Amino acid sequence: MAFNQDHIKWFRDSSPYIDAHRGRTFVLCLPDTALQSPNLDNVISDIALLNSLGIRLVLVFGTEQQVIEHLDVEWPTNSSYRVTSPFILETVVKINSTLTTELMSRISSSHLESPGTRRDIPTVSGNFLRAKPLGTINGIDHQQTGCVRRVNAAALHHHLEGGAIALVPTLGYSPSGEIFHLEIHETASQVAQALQADKLIFLSPDEGLRDSTGDVINEVDLSHRENITLAPGNDILISSCDQACRAGVPRCHIISYHDDGAMLEELFTRDGCGTQVVGHSYEQIRPADMDDVPGILRLIEPLESAGVLVKRSRERVESEIEQFIIIERDGLLISCAALFPFGQSGEVACVVTHPDYRKSDRGDRLLEAIESKARQIGIEQLFVLTTQSLHWFTERGFTECTVEELPRQKRDFYNFQRNSRVLHKEVN
Repeated sequence: MAFNQDHIKWFRDSSPYIDAHRGRTFVLCLPDTALQSPNLDNVISDIALLNSLGIRLVLVFGTEQQVIEHLDVEWPTNSSYRVTSPFILETVVKINSTLTTELMSRISSSHLESPGTRRDIPTVSGNFLRAKPLGTINGIDHQQTGCVRRVNAAALHHHLEGGAIALVPTLGYSPSGEIFHLEIHETASQVAQALQADKLIFLSPDEGLRDSTGDVINEVDLSHRENITLAPGNDILISSCDQACRAGVPRCHIISYHDDGAMLEELFTRDGCGTQVVGHSYEQIRPADMDDVPGILRLIEPLESAGVLVKRSRERVESEIEQFIIIERDGLLISCAALFPFGQSGEVACVVTHPDYRKSDRGDRLLEAIESKARQIGIEQLFVLTTQSLHWFTERGFTECTVEELPRQKRDFYNFQRNSRVLHKEVN
């Protein structure tokens, strides 16, 4: 008998994400403070695990804090950017070279518990970034501070297809041979945009973005940005996410590099542990299609086993799929309902929400969608047969009626052994 059911359940629940992420491209942004964190070994192990699961990884990493520690002079800042003199650039280049070598070494090393049994993970680095000078801002020449002009996406894709992890330091090169220091968040965003990455992940000293009260925000929907007040200091980060989402990157994530396993929790659980930033809400109501049949069956099976719902075979669900409406959350089906027309009446059936999301308004949103669909196809009255959800429906305007008031086609097949209560509601 399994002795750790929590681990088994977590592994089973993560399987849809493992399938969804395989072959996808993720860009990870690691500030150099993350590379100095006591949790770095765990972060590297998780990166290696993602690679073993078939995820294509690009690591954009910075050097700012370590450069400051090595300098005998001040590294001046103007607005959000450093002013990089040729003298300071020499230190930037040296630190980048050292960190690149250290990252390659850490990623390539085997687990101490099983030396020699772990497969090799190739890592590559190179002049993937074409840069130009940032120029003069507010009267200050930023000298060797630059911005990304172009990303060599073809070269990066070539290495990623070969299974390598690409390491991209925040250094850019001009056609004339000049080297420029680049701002890390904007650089990671530009790389993600050029690769049309599936995710852009920022590793942060904090757990995620926080609101004005100091609470971590689970999701920032940039299409409704006016509804969220962020704590100060997140301007560059949220701007980089915004640019990436506008360019077609579906999701950005902000997670802590201090918390062991934060990346795995964010990527392989329903609600994650940090902040997800999207260009539009990652939870949507839509009509079901054939690809949703397995998800619907998984959702309704526990209630069928408990006798709450009448059992439906896969063939039946497939034949009725056009009647279903679902709520999809980050690629997973978490709620469903169906509308079956009977002339000017319609049956509401299979209203099910995943147990993790039942304390919410998703049932109401599905019912609203059902009523909207009913109006569109000319249905004037809804009815429902239920054994355990009488109060839920009555609280939403349904009233109890008799079996004789059902449409004839439904009344002829009424199961008196189940003794379901019958309720109806006029569609306005």
